[in-house]
Amino acid sequence: MEKREKDRLLTEAMDEYGHYLVRLAYSFVKERTKAEDIVQDVFIRYYINLENFEGRSSVKTFLYRITVNECHNYFRSWAYRKIELKDKLAPMLQTGKSAEDLALVSEQSSDMAEAISKLPLKYREVIWLYYYAELSVKEISEVLKVPANTVKTRLARARQQAGVTFTEEGIDHA
Repeated sequence: MEKREKDRLLTEAMDEYGHYLVRLAYSFVKERTKAEDIVQDVFIRYYINLENFEGRSSVKTFLYRITVNECHNYFRSWAYRKIELKDKLAPMLQTGKSAEDLALVSEQSSDMAEAISKLPLKYREVIWLYYYAELSVKEISEVLKVPANTVKTRLARARQQAGVTFTEEGIDHA
């Protein structure tokens, strides 16, 4: 593959998926600068391995898989440390709502983020990939290299465990 073609494919991938990959990495590592570093490493690996990419999956799935692997590598590294997930999940609030509505949305989002952050990693990642990255069950299956039924089971269990967390904490808007 010619350098010009590789550069073009890298630029397209960065433009199309860069923002989503940073969000995905951030959901794992919970630190913006580290997430950006991981995504930079992902694009370097993508560029280096571009000639080996067989196209059996979409570029999106390929990049998500590399990102998940890099996040797992980060967890195994000495630099790993936990940061609260609820700051990441605070919604972008729209203007035009009353202060009361904004406070309610913020509280509910905070409660939801808290519940999700308490889930084991295997459940957090399927929740994130399904609801925030908007991947299909099949795509999540390819990204995580697990059967589609496993993804469905993890989604169901994650929803159930998050619901249990809401019940235990007395939150009625689960």
